[in-house]
Amino acid sequence: MSTDPIHAPAPDDAANPPASIDSAAVPAVDSAADGPAPDSVAVAPVGESADQPLAVPEQDAASATTPDAAPAAAELKAPQVAAPTLDPAAVAALLRKQFPALFGGQAKPIKLHIQADIQARAPGLLSKRSLSAFLHRHTGSTSYLMALSRAAHRFDLDGQPAGELTQEHRDVAAQELARRRALQDERRALERQQQVEQQVLAREQQQQERQHQELLHQQRFNRAGLLRDFETTTLTRANFCVLKQVADSALDELLEMARRERAEAPPAAPMRPPQNRTQVRPQDRPQDRPQDRQTPRPRSR
Repeated sequence: MSTDPIHAPAPDDAANPPASIDSAAVPAVDSAADGPAPDSVAVAPVGESADQPLAVPEQDAASATTPDAAPAAAELKAPQVAAPTLDPAAVAALLRKQFPALFGGQAKPIKLHIQADIQARAPGLLSKRSLSAFLHRHTGSTSYLMALSRAAHRFDLDGQPAGELTQEHRDVAAQELARRRALQDERRALERQQQVEQQVLAREQQQQERQHQELLHQQRFNRAGLLRDFETTTLTRANFCVLKQVADSALDELLEMARRERAEAPPAAPMRPPQNRTQVRPQDRPQDRPQDRQTPRPRSR
């Protein structure tokens, strides 16, 4: 919503033509296009023959015989072509080209009732609906609100100061900017929180997957040891199950699974966490000092 009261939403151009448009923007129609006045025709006197031609003034006769008179009259009576309806981006490009002092470069606070000035300076260039939509979007942009909160004057189409900017309008622009900054900070904080939560969830999933893989690996390693012990044991089946703490009904299934896994690939040793072993590297060993060296004693003769 625009905070700068530049314009008010207007109805359709064809229904209510803008009252603020300067009269110079509307082309005037020449009275000569309507043809000669009725009273310019001479009436024959009473008593004269009706077959005689009526007297026509020389000026009217000349205008009637001029070949350019009919096309000129048709051109003046031709209906005006309505301005095309454009989107705000296309309107902005046209205004930057037509009025670069105001709409080119950095945003400037525009003069009040600037829409009427644009229609007067460039009649037929833009429709009232297109211009209203652009001004609504332009005066509500963040860059325009920043310029509005800092400037002291408004500017016309030529980039010249055109009226002071009231403190009320500056305060409204500053309040809107503060509201937008608060919303942006809140959105960024929410995004950071969601990002942290996603990272924590990803780490938890990785840890659970690693623990699951370690459990599967340990179970396979245990089944391989069970099969190896079963093939070399001299105990009975019942005593073996009691020794290994395995149910008799589940023994065959575990042994069959271990045989299939052994045919695929031999199980590796279970993964163990790395141990912190301190090793002394040669470069970390203390060097021999000269005072620590023992001087060899001379041999006695």
